[in-house]
Amino acid sequence: MRDDARAPLQLEARGCLRSLGSARVRRLLPALFLVLFLALPVLAPGRLPAEEIPGILRPVIIGGDRDYPPYEFLDKDGLPAGFNVDISRAVAEAMGLKVEFRLGTWSDMRTGLMEGTIDILQGMSYSDERSQQVDFAPHTIVNHAIFGRRGFAPVATLDDLAGKQVIIHRSGIMHDTLAGKGFGKDLILTDTPADGLRLLASGQGDYAVVAMLPGIYIIREHKLDNIQTVARTVFTVRYGYAVKKGNEALLARFSEGLAILRETGRYQAIHDKWLGVLESRRMPWETVAVAVAAVVTPLLLLLMGSMVWTRSLRRQVAQRTESLSKALEELSHNQRQLVQADKMAALGILVSGVAHEINNPNGLILLNIPILRKAQADAARLLDERFEAEGDFTLGGIPYSRMRQELPRMLEEMQEGALRIKRIVHDLKDFARMEEDASRTLVDVNDASAKAVRLVEPTIRKCTDHFSTRYEADLPPVWGHSQRLEQVIINLVLNACQALPDKGRGMEITTRYDPATRTVHLCVRDQGVGILPEHLPHLTDPFFTTKRETGGTGLGLSVSAGILKEYGGMLTFESLPGHGTTACIQLPAASTGAAASGEASP
Repeated sequence: MRDDARAPLQLEARGCLRSLGSARVRRLLPALFLVLFLALPVLAPGRLPAEEIPGILRPVIIGGDRDYPPYEFLDKDGLPAGFNVDISRAVAEAMGLKVEFRLGTWSDMRTGLMEGTIDILQGMSYSDERSQQVDFAPHTIVNHAIFGRRGFAPVATLDDLAGKQVIIHRSGIMHDTLAGKGFGKDLILTDTPADGLRLLASGQGDYAVVAMLPGIYIIREHKLDNIQTVARTVFTVRYGYAVKKGNEALLARFSEGLAILRETGRYQAIHDKWLGVLESRRMPWETVAVAVAAVVTPLLLLLMGSMVWTRSLRRQVAQRTESLSKALEELSHNQRQLVQADKMAALGILVSGVAHEINNPNGLILLNIPILRKAQADAARLLDERFEAEGDFTLGGIPYSRMRQELPRMLEEMQEGALRIKRIVHDLKDFARMEEDASRTLVDVNDASAKAVRLVEPTIRKCTDHFSTRYEADLPPVWGHSQRLEQVIINLVLNACQALPDKGRGMEITTRYDPATRTVHLCVRDQGVGILPEHLPHLTDPFFTTKRETGGTGLGLSVSAGILKEYGGMLTFESLPGHGTTACIQLPAASTGAAASGEASP
């Protein structure tokens, strides 16, 4: 705004201030000056009218990082959440703005701001270089820390990272800072801080530089116990809203909304909700200055100190209580898992014993039925002679004319049923048998799949009326253990059953051989609810599950992927939410010579 435009407003403000006499109003003077100052750009000539600013005729498009907790992230339902999101919603409510959130990778959000598809970024760190392209309205402070695996040599500053492999968030403030220090060739870039810390936990890179609160939050939520904070507060920046140069009017509205939130106490409430448990609360310097100016006697100073000390104690007690509650909850969860594992081990022993007991009477049935069939054939001749001589008569309460056809069929069905019992008992005993050695054998994938289906057939019938299999004939064998491959197939089939919302949805198991890659494929396709795209890369991560409330542990697919990797294979997933999932096993086919000789794989 030009000086000649500011002067009348400043004179009017001075006149209003001379008329203010109450002590309460004088305490609000800083906020009034701030609101007046932020309103000046909107009143300046050449600015957009209020109705043309985004938020009136169309929603303000607010961009943010999809995985930067606790500031901004997508929750388990795929909805925006976090400190920045709640602040933006409160500002929109206070200013009467319509808003729409778009959370994605940070580099895409920065690009969207510059290209105009994003109106404002709700969380961006300030730097002199960035201020050449964007205007800022910071409202909080973010401290960055260095994280490393336990046992690594400690470092104290960013300069100590020279020559080290450092993992950082792509297009973040630390990317700009370390690249400016000449560390570019040693930087490992990831889309999100969570990806970076998981990469560090897996053994890649030497250190990671992440904002301290997101780093602590991610380590706690993902249980990355082998990572620790190496150096705290190595870099501090101001953090808040940012718009592209020339969009000062929109930034002024958000700044005015922030001022209202601070005066009403809503800003502090949102801050305590998301950040209070993770950081020691810092009193803003403006509040400190007002408090110091208000101290007129030693008694008031003592009272202030007592209040601060009491609040600190209360916060520490809350932190300790929450940590203890989470520790107790985790201990209880681990105990339940141990009890469940013990029950499953006992169940395996029980199944083996029951299978043995079933085999004995079933063996008698299989032994006696052939004799009964021969006796029935011999007796049929005599009964037929009587039938020819005397006419029809009853046998077992049923006319012989009908019984002569039904009796052979009943004996045949009894023999088939007994044979089926024998096969199921054999499969159960084989599945429960412990592996006594680690040698691999040739495995028929079609046979392993058929055994797995027989074991879980009751579950399949309960979940769907449309189950089918398509096994390719003459499928080459693979190297491995039949029991462990059956375990993988059972796990995939049970997951598919759990994904089916009703019995009208179908499921199919197919096998095929790909001569181009010499791999055997087994795929389990279901018409279930599908998997969200952001969950697909983490399906085989240990303890990752979307069914924890129904007892899921997140270990089934992780163990299955480990078994296949041991055999040189892999587990892949394709899914579209609402349209089902396809899980595929790929295993290298055994060579023709080895398959013919039956020699163990090297």
